[in-house]
Amino acid sequence: MTLDLRPADVRPVDLTASVPVSFTLNGRAVTIAVEPMRRLTQVLREQMGLTGTKVGCDAGDCGACTVLMDDEPVCACMVQAGRLEGSRVETVEGLAADGTPHRLQQAFLRFGAAQCGICTPGMLMAAVALLRACPHPSEQQVKDALGGVLCRCTGYSKIIQAVMHANDPLPEAVTAEAGGAVGSRLDRLDGLPKVLGTDVFGADAWPADSLLVRVIRSPHHRARFRFGDIDAFVRAHPGVETVLTAADIPGRNLFGVIPPLADQPVFATDECRFKGEAVAAVVGEEAVLRHLDLGAFPVEWEALPAVLTPPEALAEDAPQVHTARAGNVLVRGLVRHGDPQAALPQAHAVVEGSYSTGFIEHAYIEPEAGWARRSGDRIEIAACTQAPYMDRDDMAAILGLDPEAVRILPTAVGGGFGSKLDLSLQPYIALAAWKTGRPARMVYSRTESMATTTKRHPSAVTARIGADAEGKLVAMEFEGVFNTGAYASWGPTVANRVPVHASGPYRHPNYEARSLAVHTHTAPAGAFRGFGVPQSAVAQETLFDELADKVGLDRLEFRLRNALDNGLPTVTGQVFAQGVGIKQCFEALREPWREARAAAAAFNAASDGRILRGVGVAGMWYGCGNTSLPNPSTIRVGLTAEGRLVLHQGAVDIGQGSNTVIAQICADALGLPVSQMSLLGADTDLTPDAGKTSASRQTFVSGKAAYLSGKALRDQILLRLNAAPDTPLVLDGPCLRAGDRVLDLRTLEPDARGYVLAAEESFDPPTAPLDENGQGEPYAAFGWGAHLAEVEIDTELGRVTVKRLVCAHDVGRAVNPTLIEGQVEGGSAQGLGLALMEEFIPGRTENLHDYLIPTAGDVPEVRTILIEEADSHGPFGAKGIGEQVLIPTAPAILNAIRDATGVLVRDLPVTPDRLRRALREKG
Repeated sequence: MTLDLRPADVRPVDLTASVPVSFTLNGRAVTIAVEPMRRLTQVLREQMGLTGTKVGCDAGDCGACTVLMDDEPVCACMVQAGRLEGSRVETVEGLAADGTPHRLQQAFLRFGAAQCGICTPGMLMAAVALLRACPHPSEQQVKDALGGVLCRCTGYSKIIQAVMHANDPLPEAVTAEAGGAVGSRLDRLDGLPKVLGTDVFGADAWPADSLLVRVIRSPHHRARFRFGDIDAFVRAHPGVETVLTAADIPGRNLFGVIPPLADQPVFATDECRFKGEAVAAVVGEEAVLRHLDLGAFPVEWEALPAVLTPPEALAEDAPQVHTARAGNVLVRGLVRHGDPQAALPQAHAVVEGSYSTGFIEHAYIEPEAGWARRSGDRIEIAACTQAPYMDRDDMAAILGLDPEAVRILPTAVGGGFGSKLDLSLQPYIALAAWKTGRPARMVYSRTESMATTTKRHPSAVTARIGADAEGKLVAMEFEGVFNTGAYASWGPTVANRVPVHASGPYRHPNYEARSLAVHTHTAPAGAFRGFGVPQSAVAQETLFDELADKVGLDRLEFRLRNALDNGLPTVTGQVFAQGVGIKQCFEALREPWREARAAAAAFNAASDGRILRGVGVAGMWYGCGNTSLPNPSTIRVGLTAEGRLVLHQGAVDIGQGSNTVIAQICADALGLPVSQMSLLGADTDLTPDAGKTSASRQTFVSGKAAYLSGKALRDQILLRLNAAPDTPLVLDGPCLRAGDRVLDLRTLEPDARGYVLAAEESFDPPTAPLDENGQGEPYAAFGWGAHLAEVEIDTELGRVTVKRLVCAHDVGRAVNPTLIEGQVEGGSAQGLGLALMEEFIPGRTENLHDYLIPTAGDVPEVRTILIEEADSHGPFGAKGIGEQVLIPTAPAILNAIRDATGVLVRDLPVTPDRLRRALREKG
């Protein structure tokens, strides 16, 4: 029996009924009808059309939605619309209300403080509140003010500098004359929309009359399921248009980034293999689906025994994740030369150790979002992606269409780091649009994003390394077991890349490295900045410190003594005649290393033992592009009769700067100013395939294609004008000049694309397959680098504070130093997270409150040293940089912790409890 204790004259309030609310928005009085419990983010974005305020979590954890309310920064996702009455609200759109960017926005642009741009509006609004109270804040004041806004791209350093100097005279914008773009600190060409908040991400715009899609997902790690009466469910919920299941897929119910191993279903059919796997999608009107209780969906679950770790999965009686495969091993990798088993017993000193890392979440601030619409027998899909042509081909197979019938329109991407290489919501919105004939849209919740998308592979690594009495490496053995989750994703790439890289950038006369990717009932592990190399570097670089100590060598000198150089073979037998810059990176750290060691020693001598300081160093190498596989990019550039220069740039910019860097390269190869170049962004109908944005390949591969295209167009022009190869070009409207010769572009016949002159070129780095022992030429070029870390440790609390990083990287040619510094700072912050705080636990850390990433207060001072050891394959000698910058950070930090305390924690992350336990065990 239920008692109603309310007074007779009190009626329940309908919180879904709209009521009028009056408030001031960006200085203008407004009155709108709102649902009292609706979030301010929804009011601003969906009712007011102000999509500059971004949504990253809907829980007040990320701060991307920060606005000012009565002059105070607040998370708009945590403000109910009913609280707006009489308030004053300011959003990023109000900063440039007169069309002129605010000084702070100009500072963000000039300092390179915006990378992907998804957190930028929130950062700006939090900073505005600070600057009004304190026009010239200190670094600590800025860190305190921005502490509630998370950024996953920049590492915060350039944001902090932009805020500190926003009210100082700003540096003049750098301009580049013809031929002078490469090497210049040009402002990001796509930067203005990012700082204005007008960049269009997947959740920011969609066709009118779009249906909403929500997915039904497994609540168990492994389960069988059975549907009830779906038709009755649809009838019982007016506004629900349809429910999609595997039966509605017209083509192949499988997708995957490596076509021969495509094994992930769009909708599970027999059983679900990980918590969060999709079984159905509900499609309907937004107003209905927003309030729909998915718990009422007719599906029954039967939980089944699951294996969550490789040891469980490799047990003799383990459940099979895929019955079509014998056992739970996805793939093995091997690189072997010499005889390490015979050489190690002869070594003067031998060290060994076992290490582990857990799942690491990409934690980009933009959850997956996008829309799709059908146009006759074609489908258009606009979504956040790192690989438009891969998406196109997978979606064509799912829909049973020719690839040319699928158009992928990448939106602005709010961070990717590898996970947005895989399909996420694209199949659901495309199927909904295909079946209903109406546009369909979807935005993942933060929990949905974290529970279902790919992660960094958990690893269990063991290594054994020996050296002679002079400190020269004798032999190394390595074994790595990687949890690849329920489906293949990039598991084979990790398993093949790790054995090549586990040696580090050093000469090993005897070497054997084996890897194993194992299926479990967890979310798929995929690509994440480094493809398994950060995990192997932790083992190899920390053991190097132990080995250096055993043979009595300075730890930096030990690395220099064993570093690769031009003419020395790598562990795959590959010999580079040029472009090997690792020794120069280590040499650049000599003076910082000496100074930091002396300072730490002096500090510790004066300490009472509770607070200690340490210094660590680590090196890295990273192959640019795919491992021993074709890796082409194609770039097109054209001139119209009116003199418009257009670059068809299909390399998706996820914040790393490809829109700017590739334009700089193409402009210099052509010999015209980059300021005259118009960018046409990725679109599979309009831009040729520039490959995926991953593996540090875009500057190196797509940049070289852009170089070749620019040069080919220049050659055409000079041939038409019969001008010498070194003749300067001038483009003045429809008149193109080479010296005293003039070409009127209006006299030329345009091609099918509207260009009177055009060039399209491709570049595929030369590689060679690996043989059965992993010998061959897996990469045309490597990036090289070394990091020095200075840490301070509270031994009583187990707390580690990284005080400073010095990062030396050989980039071949620094096309845009500001953008490279941003990559170093951002990658270093992710490496800090890997070392000290990040671990994803399926079912438990599916939000940005429980899953911790570095904040502005966690990042240290970062000094970047750029080494330019040109590589003959790269454009103007340039190499990649994106992946490399993360790799040496964690081992440098671990080595610094050991330097300070004598303790090495081999199970990451080094949380305070783990460090305190290790210190207690040491006594």
